Amino acid sequence: MEPPSRHVGTDIIIEDARWRASVPGTERAIRRALVAVARQGGPDFTQSPAPSILLATDRVVKRLNARFRDRNKPTNVLTFEPVSPAHGGDIVLGYETVQREAVAAKRSLKAHLTHLVVHGALHLAGYDHHHPGEAREMEGVETRTLRSLGFGDPWKQGNGQQAGSVRV
Repeated sequence: MEPPSRHVGTDIIIEDARWRASVPGTERAIRRALVAVARQGGPDFTQSPAPSILLATDRVVKRLNARFRDRNKPTNVLTFEPVSPAHGGDIVLGYETVQREAVAAKRSLKAHLTHLVVHGALHLAGYDHHHPGEAREMEGVETRTLRSLGFGDPWKQGNGQQAGSVRV
């Protein structure tokens, strides 16, 4: 049995019950992902505020994406920077898009959810992928983190998820 997560301060809001029905141990998977990010050189949310996680629908994500990014369409994951030093930021995921991507990539929804939580946490830590060098660095941390959790390389062809499937 794995020890409990040290990220007791992470608020996880499940707005759509399909998340819990489709991903056994949803909250535990999210907390494990955040702990693993810290172990791979990302932020240690036991020493700083942890992000809040909202597991929502594409409808919610589309509204947020339109309002804050001027893109009137759903996406898989959105991150919002902390509004104060006491807040760890927000990570929002849209069920339909994440589920569709997982099926297309022949990955479990749990594996894809974990990848997107890691991806969002790294964005909150200052990682980005707008330039090739930044993308390589961020993808390297994602790959190491996911491997440490028992998942394959999310960027390798033929490993259940095609390169570029994270589109934030």
